[in-house]
Amino acid sequence: MKNTKENILLTALRLFAKDGYEAVSVSQISGELGMTKSALYKHYKNKRDIFDSIVERMDQLDYERAKRYKIPEGTVEEIVTEYKHMTIDKIKIYSEAQFKHWTEEEFSSLFRKMLTLEQYRSQEMSELYQKYLVEGPVEYMKDLFYNMTGNSSEAEQFALEFYGPIFLMYSLYDRGKNKDEILEMLRVHIERFSKQIEGEGK
Repeated sequence: MKNTKENILLTALRLFAKDGYEAVSVSQISGELGMTKSALYKHYKNKRDIFDSIVERMDQLDYERAKRYKIPEGTVEEIVTEYKHMTIDKIKIYSEAQFKHWTEEEFSSLFRKMLTLEQYRSQEMSELYQKYLVEGPVEYMKDLFYNMTGNSSEAEQFALEFYGPIFLMYSLYDRGKNKDEILEMLRVHIERFSKQIEGEGK
């Protein structure tokens, strides 16, 4: 049962990432799976139920990844306290893990592509796009750099300077450039930026 449900989610997400959420029907999803619509409905009530389950899975993946890399969670006060103890090396490791999450892991990569495709067609998709790929990461980085610099405007600028090139690299990765070259480009960017931050802190 579990494998079938997960197979439906992944198959639907592949279609959503290719053709867009609105353009894909339950008939297409079931046809791609080689099952009847009635068989699919035993696992999900409708297309919206499939989509909601995809978003839930993304949130679950985010939680698991944050836990694996010991990223601060809890109240604002607790997070701020934990941020102060984060090292540059930890930020480097997590930043590379995040990039691989959005590019190499199939489920997350397809989710990113679906949101990129749908962001101008739906307010809901636009908000999800901002949450996962634009405003969310920038705000996270801003909070992180604020606890290193103590300066809000400077922290925001650092967040943009750090995350902007990484965001651009998603497109370079999708364009089929040498994957190892892109990862090396990422590592060089993170390393250079880390040295800049360390220099600012002296």
